[in-house]
Amino acid sequence: MMVKKLSAVGNSLGLIIERPILELLDINKDTPLEVRTDGQALIIRPVKKATVMDRALAAADELMGAHDETFRKLAK
Repeated sequence: MMVKKLSAVGNSLGLIIERPILELLDINKDTPLEVRTDGQALIIRPVKKATVMDRALAAADELMGAHDETFRKLAK
């Protein structure tokens, strides 16, 4: 377990993340981060890069939604 304190950054507060953790998670200054809470903890994680399969499934969902009626007629 690591205990950290927040640092002042202008009118906000920031958390310094050490390089070994950044390297472990493959995070750099340009990595988009998802920040959320479960009501008790702050959860920060890199945004998952969409894989080819993720993009293909999203495209299939979009296609099915756009042509739902046609596919239903063809299935009869």
